[in-house]
Amino acid sequence: MRSLKLASTALAVTLTLPLAAQAQDAGDQCGEVSIAQMGWAAAEVTTNIAQFLLEQGYGCDVTLVQSDTIPAITSVAENGEPDVVTNLWLNSAGDAYNRLEEGGTIKRLTSVLEPGGVEGWWLPTSLVEAHPELATIEGILDNPELVGSRFNNCPDGWGCRVVSDNLSRALDLEGHGIEVFNHGSGETLATSMGAAVTNDEPWFGYYWGPTVPLGMYDMTKVDLGGYDAEAFGPLQNADTPDPKVSDFPAAPILTSVTADFAETQPELTEFFTNMTFSTEQMSSLLAWKQENNASNEEVAVYFLTSSPDTWSGWVSDAARERLSALLD
Repeated sequence: MRSLKLASTALAVTLTLPLAAQAQDAGDQCGEVSIAQMGWAAAEVTTNIAQFLLEQGYGCDVTLVQSDTIPAITSVAENGEPDVVTNLWLNSAGDAYNRLEEGGTIKRLTSVLEPGGVEGWWLPTSLVEAHPELATIEGILDNPELVGSRFNNCPDGWGCRVVSDNLSRALDLEGHGIEVFNHGSGETLATSMGAAVTNDEPWFGYYWGPTVPLGMYDMTKVDLGGYDAEAFGPLQNADTPDPKVSDFPAAPILTSVTADFAETQPELTEFFTNMTFSTEQMSSLLAWKQENNASNEEVAVYFLTSSPDTWSGWVSDAARERLSALLD
């Protein structure tokens, strides 16, 4: 594994600039492209792979704009940028995204992960095995001390924060003796899970996949009573006066672009339409990244060198030729 990381590092550092120059010399510069960089691992890997392919295959000048779901949608609505929003969890984006799509401001291209993502409230499997009653939310509410009397909530700005806040109100977690702890970042949320599982301590909170923690730790999704479409819709609105309980539905994870980008950059729009990973493949990339302590750029090169049959179908003939010359 370590040798693969070193090879990826060398290739990324040594050959990135020459190939970018080749793309520019070929007269195929696409200009500037901005992509929303969501703050979780699968999104970071996706955008760095896209950046590499666009810069080295098409001669683009790519900027990754640090963002999260709600801020990215707000920026598209108010400023018409970034050009591309990928790894957008539709369940968390809610009505704000739907309004942009219906108004023609943003265009849905593809599901960047197939079959998509999973969201929910989780417990360590070992805890559920020791206390089977905790498999349901009713059992947790009746035994708050068994889950550490704490719910680990999403960071501010994440779409799941709105849903989980509403569910917390609907279930009256605090009235049942469960503190709602709002994490300041995705990193502290993940760290809290890892530390609890490693130390065989209780942990109860929100998480999603594909992610490194759900790949590393044996976790069980809490049964919230099933998905109820009528109840879930209002859970996405922070101002919902009387939220009802619903589990999280299966999560489409999208790549969307602004309408202007789709019109002016048809070749790149086709690339982003083609760029789709299997959820299993993404989990494997995240595991490789963790095991090798690799940077996002190194993961991108590792993917490009190890999975040519996947990415070669995403790009144009000219871009494929340039990339193959570098990576073969």
